[in-house]
Amino acid sequence: MEAIRQVPDIPRIFTAVAEWAACTLYIVMFNRRYNLLKQILISLAFLLGLSSWLMVSKKFPLAFWMPAMALAALMMFIYIFMSLKMKRRDAAYYTIRAFVLAEMMASLEWQLYVFFFYETGTRPFVEKFIFPIIIYAAILIIIYFVEKDRLPSDMELNISVKEFITAFITGIIIFGVSNISFVYSNTPFSVQYPMDVLYTRTLTDIGGFAILYTHYVICCQSRAWHEIAALKNVLQNQYVQYRMSRESINLINQKYHDLKHQINALRSMDDPDKKNEYLDQMENSIKTYEAQYKTGNVVLDTIFTSKALYCQKHSILFKCVVEGSLLDFVDVMDLSSIFGNALDNAIEYEKRIPDKEKRLVRVTVCRQKGFVLSKFENYYEGGELKMRDGLPETTKPDVAYHGYGLKSIKTTAEHYGGTATVNVANEWFILNVLLPLR
Repeated sequence: MEAIRQVPDIPRIFTAVAEWAACTLYIVMFNRRYNLLKQILISLAFLLGLSSWLMVSKKFPLAFWMPAMALAALMMFIYIFMSLKMKRRDAAYYTIRAFVLAEMMASLEWQLYVFFFYETGTRPFVEKFIFPIIIYAAILIIIYFVEKDRLPSDMELNISVKEFITAFITGIIIFGVSNISFVYSNTPFSVQYPMDVLYTRTLTDIGGFAILYTHYVICCQSRAWHEIAALKNVLQNQYVQYRMSRESINLINQKYHDLKHQINALRSMDDPDKKNEYLDQMENSIKTYEAQYKTGNVVLDTIFTSKALYCQKHSILFKCVVEGSLLDFVDVMDLSSIFGNALDNAIEYEKRIPDKEKRLVRVTVCRQKGFVLSKFENYYEGGELKMRDGLPETTKPDVAYHGYGLKSIKTTAEHYGGTATVNVANEWFILNVLLPLR
């Protein structure tokens, strides 16, 4: 087996710079782990490390070139994962994309250099150093503006195992096809002419990066569709809960009035005082099931009554001061989503508090200039909140399938031109939903 050597290969230092620059591009676009100065030092260290490794591996036999590049890819992963607040699988996925991008940058620049300057060689410094910087910078700027609008809003792609495996296999195939003629000249897939080696590498890398970018777009769309479906499911579930609560409360109220009539009938009978006392106790015991919330909005009346009964069962003090008529302009499903999700989150947290005396949920709905403010408060002892995209991170282990309650509230508020904000103050978790009055 004989390597094709008539055309000089890409200088290893250029490949190292391309790999470092591709990683740095994604690091710039996402949330860094460290401050700017520390990140610059880390970046310089990895640039030195990648360059040193590729220069040292140049002395290895040609058959070891691909394993050497695999180790370089591992260094790229460490660089990205160390620099970003990102899950390991997501970091590995962006490493694959950065590696193929670096291959494309290096091969495209070298092909242009060979075509325009290799035979002339009149200004070696400009041709060999300034020219690669210009080409690399142009490619990186284009990729930055193409991809910046595709970034996930919470800076997490949450790539699945299946999606990662697909990208990994695709990356291996792209790298293998683009470099097979450089390593081996007598395979069924090798080209025989020197310049064709450059053409094959460049075109394969460009096509490969396009394939991976398409895969990335599909992953982003899949993530968006999943989130929309989850939000719709949350909304629908809240509406179903509202309908069920309404029916249950109507039934309870009917039963309450029936029992009152029965009690009145029993009172008219000639019975001793003890029987009257028993009847008084019976009446008091069923009073808790009467729908006592009259906010001026039947939807809120139903939700509050249902949640109050649940709070009573779990020793949670529930208080509300609500002018429900202010929210008459809000659709029934949207109102169910906002108040149902907010109260569910608050009640679920209060249930976990060991001291039942501290279990408290408060709701306030009032006019605030040209807006209606819905404030949800519950006792909180979890310390500082970890925020992401304006909302607290879920404390549940399966983050891919939780946290949609607050997202649904925020999405619904924004639909009405409003906002939803969360903060913690003096051991109170506070959710404010501000909607413009109509």
